[in-house]
This record gives sequence, C-alpha cells and structure tokens, in this order.
Amino acid sequence: MTVLTSAPPAASTTALTSGRLPKWAPWALLGVSFVVSAAVFGVAAAGSDTPLADFNIAGTVIVGILLYMVIITVISSIAESRRKAVDRLMTALVATAFLIALLPLISLLWTVVANGIERFDAEFFSYSMRNVVGDGGGIVHAIWGTVLITLTATIISVPVGLMTSIYLVEYGRGRIAKAITFFVDVMTGIPSIVAGLFIYAVFALLIRPGISMGFMGALALAVLMTPVVVRGSEELLRIVPNELREASYALGVPKWLTILKVVLPTSIAGIMTSVMLAISRVIGETAPLLLTAGFTQSLNTNIFDGQMMTLPVFAYNQYMNQGTNPDAAVERAWAAALTLILIVMVLNLLARLIAKLFAPKVNGR
Repeated sequence: MTVLTSAPPAASTTALTSGRLPKWAPWALLGVSFVVSAAVFGVAAAGSDTPLADFNIAGTVIVGILLYMVIITVISSIAESRRKAVDRLMTALVATAFLIALLPLISLLWTVVANGIERFDAEFFSYSMRNVVGDGGGIVHAIWGTVLITLTATIISVPVGLMTSIYLVEYGRGRIAKAITFFVDVMTGIPSIVAGLFIYAVFALLIRPGISMGFMGALALAVLMTPVVVRGSEELLRIVPNELREASYALGVPKWLTILKVVLPTSIAGIMTSVMLAISRVIGETAPLLLTAGFTQSLNTNIFDGQMMTLPVFAYNQYMNQGTNPDAAVERAWAAALTLILIVMVLNLLARLIAKLFAPKVNGR
C-alpha cells in the first residue's frame, strides 16, 4: 500500500523564496544608507556654531539615495538576478524622483523650524514690538493683523468668487460668460503689487494720498483671492454629475434650490480646498500690504483705522531694519515665518474638518 505524503510547509516556503531578498532587506539597506550619509554630514556640521541649522538635510538625502541605489543593485545582482537588480534600481530611481520633488519643501521646513524655534516662548506670543529696539519683543500685533486682514479678505472674496462660479456653470452662456472667464484668467496672473497699487490709488483718490489701513490690505488680498476661488469652484461645480440636477428637477425642485441643496453640498469638500488654496496664496503676501496696510510696532485691532502689522511684513521689516541687535531681529524674522506656516497648517486642518462635516453622507455615514 502506497502512502502519499506532501512536502513540509517550511520546505515549500523555502523553495518559493529562494533567490530573493527578504521584504525587510530594502528598507534596512535604505536606513543604513541614510545613517551613513547623516553621519558624514553631521560630522561636517559639528564644527559650526549652530550645528542643527547648518546640517545639510538636502545633501544627506541625495547622498543617502545614491548610496542606497548602488548597494541595492550590487546585493540584488548577487543574491537574486540581474533582471531583479535592474527592477530594484528602476524602483529606486522612481522613488528618488519623488524625493527630489519633495526636497525643496523638506529643506524649507527644516530651515524655518531650526531657525525659528529659538524664539518660540511666552514673551514672543504675548508682546508687541512697541519701544523694542534690541532683544525681546513679540509678534502679537502681527498675528492679530494677519488674522483680521485675511479673515476680512476671505469674507469679501469667497461669496463673490463662489457666486461668480455658480453663474458661469449654471447660468452663463454666450459672450458674457466668455468675457468673465477671460478676465478671471487675466486676474489670476496679475502681480500682487498691482493689486496693492490699485487699492492704494482708489483710496488716495477717494480719501487722501498716503492713507494706510488694514481694510485696504484686506481689499488688496481680496482682489488676489477672488480669481483663485472662481477658477477652483468652477471646475468643481462642473464635475458634479448632471444626473443629480436632472433628478432634482424631475421632483419639481426649482433650479436655485437644486444648486443650494444638491450641487453645493456635493462639491463642498473641493470648494473648501479651493478656498484654502486662495488663502494660502495671499496670507504670505508682503508687497501689497506694505502699500495698503503699512506697518506699525503697536497692536491695532481696528482694520478701519490706522496701520496694521502682518506676519510677512513683520518678517521683512525685522530683516531689513535690524536695530541695535541684528541677531535678535533675524531670530524674530525666522520665528514669524514659522508662525505663519503653523497658521496655514491649522487653517488647512480646519478646512478639512469643515468639509468632512458638511460633505454629503453615504449610506448614513
């Protein structure tokens, strides 16, 4: 009587995985490559006064990736096959292209955090620069100015831009719609200084030359924000399926209510993203605010009276007018830049939360 037995699972698994690197091997080699590269650049930066700020993160990433590609290709060609080694090399090249695209962002964030974290203290966020010419001081007046001016610009531009996009998608036909689209595209590309000069010229004619106030800065930013909101919202409204509109019309719902209850809720997540892109586009502007909002060393929360300081203008002013202690001024400038980045990040997270809350529910979720 013949008894048939199958091979042990361990032997089968060994046969299937023979001639192949373990799954953890590429990640381990990548980690070793980065450790070696970081050690080399860390030794090079150790002799400076500020080793954290002088550490070359871009060079570390590039050298680490190049070292990894050499190591993984050699080891794969020995342990696996030439074809598999070429496949791993191409995978590393694609990943490298992705990292190269991220390098400017990573390097920028690293530089801002490394230089700006030194002044992140209670004094910096609770005092203004009034009567400060050397050490100390803070940015509470610039934070208030940035928030108030950007909020006012958003309140002005979002309704105008959203209603314009609704007109172009739902109602606009013929030459008028084409003309509006053309001028919106032109406004998208205008330099920011032109918007500041326009608002300054209007207020100089209506009130008096040389006037500066926060509301003027908000209007200048609104001019820059509006075309971004229009173009982003228009594209998002166009991708809403027509079947949803037709189903609403078939139930006897008027067009304006269909737009309000069907079209806008369907695209609210994308619209919030376009609004955040518009805010991110203008919150870091300096030139138009120098002309319209001016700058001051004191706290001013009235956008209709007197000059107001904003974070971009504060950073520029600290770098250009360094006072009696240049090092302290440069530290304040970097800290203001880091604060601006954090504000943009918080606004993006808030926009995602709002979009999630108001997005249409699927299967009751």
